Amino acid sequence: MTQRIAIIGSNSFSGSHLVDFFLKNSNWEVIGLSRSPEYPALFLPYLYQKERSLRFKFFQVNINTQLPDIVHLFDIMKPEVIVNFAAQGNVQYSWNHPEHWLMTNTLGVASLAFALRDKPYLKRFIQISTPEIYGLCRNYQEDSNCYNPSTPYAVSKVAGDLFLMAMFKKFKFPVSFIRSVNVYGIHQQLYRIIPRTIIFLKKGIPVPLHGGGKTQRSFIHISDVCHGIHSVILNGKAGEAYHFSGGNTMEIRNLVELICQKMNRDFEMSTEITEDRADQDPMIDLDCSRTKEGILWQPQIELYNGIDEVARWINENWEEIIKYPFEYIHQE
Repeated sequence: MTQRIAIIGSNSFSGSHLVDFFLKNSNWEVIGLSRSPEYPALFLPYLYQKERSLRFKFFQVNINTQLPDIVHLFDIMKPEVIVNFAAQGNVQYSWNHPEHWLMTNTLGVASLAFALRDKPYLKRFIQISTPEIYGLCRNYQEDSNCYNPSTPYAVSKVAGDLFLMAMFKKFKFPVSFIRSVNVYGIHQQLYRIIPRTIIFLKKGIPVPLHGGGKTQRSFIHISDVCHGIHSVILNGKAGEAYHFSGGNTMEIRNLVELICQKMNRDFEMSTEITEDRADQDPMIDLDCSRTKEGILWQPQIELYNGIDEVARWINENWEEIIKYPFEYIHQE
């Protein structure tokens, strides 16, 4: 029997890659839902250099304003698995309109889950969470309840996760949580650190290093995340959180320096130190040991090779890429 997976937020970077993953690696029918019309193929890997799959159907719906329509759609199509990427995701700008982040990341997901609590067709609900919920905690274990959010974005994600856990305890709601470090890859939004650095270097624009680039981050390729989500769907447990990290923690200045070396640019001449951002935690990494043991997952793509892939994508699509803005543009 053909299985169906619904991916809410299928226009997002990670959501669109999960669509592509299931179209390439399974015979499942895939349902995509996003509040915006489908983006150009530049940002949707499942449309990139190939025709649309007959196993994919897209619906433009908003989790905040069209919940009855979403539930009705699910009742008709009966997806066994729902993966929720729908979220306001930018940390820095969440201070400008915190109500937008709370509306989607807390009330939106809570309303959706509550409406789906007794649907017999639903076997898995995968909530895409974030390590930002831990804030300055240093435990970072999958079973940690050390939540210490420091931004409206992180607060909204904690609240949504806690409601989903309450649903699991009360109704046995089949939720599992995914928390990944900084995800990167081709088709990513151009304001993200890896594509933006490559674009700035190609255009001869100084790459800003906030606070000198001392903030530490770990990165993981989107392909490794998609394989991890697939493993959680097949072998994960409800009520559990799964961490994904590439295990490559480094300062942002070292990341930019690596990209400069690959592009034969002088690091000092190609960067400028700017004021630090007070809303950024100094380090984000995750302990993935239990995930690796529990679902037999390992990251496969080294950051060094992943950067090369992103650079090739940018070079191949340069004339189209330069038509788009390189900064975050907020949508309500």
